[in-house]
This record gives sequence, structure tokens and C-alpha cells, in this order.
Amino acid sequence: MADVTADSAAGEQPQLKRVIGPGLLLLFVVGDILGSGVYSLTGKVAEEVGGAVWVPFLVAFLVALVTGLSYLELVTKYPQAAGAALYTHKAFGVHFLTFMVAFAVMSSGITSASTAARAFAANVGEAFEIDLGTGAGLTLVALAFMLMVAAINLRGVSEGVKLNVLLTCVELTGLLIVIGIGLWALGFGNGDFSRITEFETGDRSAVGGVVVATTLAFYAMVGFEDSVNMAEECKQPSRIFPKVLLAGLLITALVYVLVAITAVALVPIADLAKGDTPLLKVVEIGAPAFPTHIFAIISMFAVANTALINMLMASRLLYGLAKQRVIPRPLGNVNHARRTPHVAILFTTALALGLILFVGKVAELGGTTALLLLAVFTVVNIAVLVLRRDPVEHDHFRTPTVLPVVGALTCGFLVTPFTDRNPNQYAIAGVLLAIGVGLWAINYFVLRASGSTPPPPNAPKADITPAPES
Repeated sequence: MADVTADSAAGEQPQLKRVIGPGLLLLFVVGDILGSGVYSLTGKVAEEVGGAVWVPFLVAFLVALVTGLSYLELVTKYPQAAGAALYTHKAFGVHFLTFMVAFAVMSSGITSASTAARAFAANVGEAFEIDLGTGAGLTLVALAFMLMVAAINLRGVSEGVKLNVLLTCVELTGLLIVIGIGLWALGFGNGDFSRITEFETGDRSAVGGVVVATTLAFYAMVGFEDSVNMAEECKQPSRIFPKVLLAGLLITALVYVLVAITAVALVPIADLAKGDTPLLKVVEIGAPAFPTHIFAIISMFAVANTALINMLMASRLLYGLAKQRVIPRPLGNVNHARRTPHVAILFTTALALGLILFVGKVAELGGTTALLLLAVFTVVNIAVLVLRRDPVEHDHFRTPTVLPVVGALTCGFLVTPFTDRNPNQYAIAGVLLAIGVGLWAINYFVLRASGSTPPPPNAPKADITPAPES
């Protein structure tokens, strides 16, 4: 406790505790990417593209990989929390843009976590045959679950990440069960594996169908960007991030492609696209003797993991922004005993509880989340090129110059209406960003009135130097 006492005596906030090694980080990345997306979106993707459902997942992986390499350059160059917002601030020095990038990332994470909490409550009802309905009962369970996530987050990042290890193993087991059922069906001649090469895109061309399906499938690939917000709690982040992040992307892409192939081979596309539990249908048809309530429990843990990781990310994002003085400094306060950003955790939890209470299910949540993050990824890919003018003293990963260009163009295109994206997604994103504009205005005038303003973009760059790694 000597270091904590010293921090207190000096009147300074303690540093976050570096407890995450390569193994925990890999499981964090894999668990965050797997999440609830593949458990609920496989049927919706198949509805857009037909039996070749694995193609949009593969395209989404390639887009994520290019952007992931940009993130790798930036996180190894600036191994600090705040992720995309930090990179935007360093590259452009426009406080409004920084705030909006941060708000878009935080909104996508908290909204996803809140929806996952409601999905968790629904899965509790299915797994244990409890009639929670769709009103107060479901909401109360979701609220209780979110408070439990907050308690884990407040307890410490080590506890949160270790629980993530357990939940990741559970959700990965569920997907391996689906893959195993597919291999069993292939061995015994069950299922129709010829469907995996069929494109059923309606009035669209095959390319058009793949593009539309990719805007949905990309939601299942997001999550890798959350890991950069844990950089200050990683051991030797500049060394371990490249191989860990790339390994995580490759593992999840392989799992997704195999799951997608199994799903369309065993379940007709029309049936797969109905409802929000496509993989449960795969289990029911491919292995009728398998106890489906067990798979429902696995799905429950999968969405729980999504909520936990997103809330970890959101709180660390606010903490990092406060350290950069982009938002008020109190949000960067760290608990001296637990070494966790307790104010940021309480703030993000309050927002999540509000969403659970006052916002119902949004049909286009996955597409809207992907829309917001694709816009952020466009900015990040551009920031990589801009920040090439800002050398640092330590060695770091460097992506080939052409890849951020490809990433910016690709992500930017997937944001546009040319992808035939559902207009409701733009409406939802527009409302969220409008709220962000209002909050930025309030924050700006409060800071201005108090005389506490963020440092100018050309301020001394002492904060760029990474803290000593343990």
C-alpha cells in the first residue's frame, strides 16, 4: 500500500494497475468480438444474402482487420486509455470532434450493454421457464444485472477481466457446439451444404446483397477497438498488442465462418431469419437430443459478457478523456484502494440504467451500432496518417501506408446510404449524436465559466510518453 499512500500524500491520482498480460488480453479481445452479435444476427445476415452467409462475415473481417492494424499503430504509439477519442484529439486538436467521437463510441458501448442486459433478462426467463413478460419484471431483472456488472467493475479490472475469461469460455463453447453439430451432420450426410454457395439477394445484385449483409455482419466483428481502452492496465502494451489483437481477429473470423456455414447447411434460410435465436434453431434441428435449455443458458452468458466488456470499455474511455482534460477532471478520479476509475464507472452505469428504464428494444440496434463505429473507424484511419508527423521515442507497430487509406475509404463507404442501409439506423444515430451535441455545448460553457479549459493542441507532449510498464 506504500504506493497508494505516496500518491495520496502527493495529492495526485494513482495510476491504473497493470494486471493484464497477453493471455487475459487475448480472451478479452475474443470475448468482446464474439459477444451477442453472432448469437442473434446470423439469420438476419442470411436473409440479405442467402446461403453464402459466410461471405459478408469474411468481408466484415477484412474491413475490421485493416482498421485493426491502424488501431495497432496508434495504441502501441500512445499506450493510453481513451482509444479513438485520444487519437482524434492528438491528430486534429478539435475539441468538438474529439468529444463527438468519444460520445459515439461510448453511446454504442452503453447502448449495446443496456440491450444486452434486457436480452440477459429475457434469456433468464427462457432458461429457467420464468414468465417475466415484457414490462416491469423484465426491466427489474435487467436493472439488477446492470448493477451487478457495475459492482464487478468497481471491484477491479482484474476481477472483471477474469470473469470475462469464464464468460468467454462459455460463449465460445456454445459456438463450438454449433460447429460440432455441423461436422456431425456433414459426416452423416444430414443438412444441405450445397446452400453455402447460393446467393439469394432479391432485387439486388450479388455484390449489392453482400454489401447490405456486411453492414449487419460488421456488428458481429466490432469489439476489437475496445481493447485499446485497457492499454494503461496492460503489461508491456507496445509489445503484446500486435500479436494479441491479430490473433483475436483471426480466431473469431474462423469461428464465425464455420458457424455461418453450419447454420445455413442445417436450417432453411426462411426459418433461420425468423426471430432472434437462430443458433438455437441450429441446435434443435441438428441435434434434437441436445438439451436446448442448456444452450439458452449459454446464450445468456454470451450477452452477459457483451454487457460486462462494454461497460469496462465505456468507463475507461471516460477516464482517459478526463486525463486529457477533454471532459471535466473528476471523471478521471481513481479509487485509491481498488485502483479503478470509480466516478466514470458510476456515470456510465447511470446512463445504462436510464436506457434500460426509458428505452425499449430497438430493432436496428446492431446496424446502428455498426454505423456509429464505422464512422469512428473512418476518422481513426485518417488519424493514423496525420499522426505520422508526430514521432515518439519508443518503438511501435507501423501499418503499411496504403492500408489506412483503404480502411478510411471502405469504412466511409459503409456509412453512406449507397449501402442500402435501413434509414431507421440513420434516424437512431442522428438522435444519439444530437444528444451528444447538446451535452458538448453544456460541457463547453460549464468549463468556460469555471475557467478550466482543455489544453491547446500544441501543448507540451509529456502525456504522450507511456508510463513505465511492469
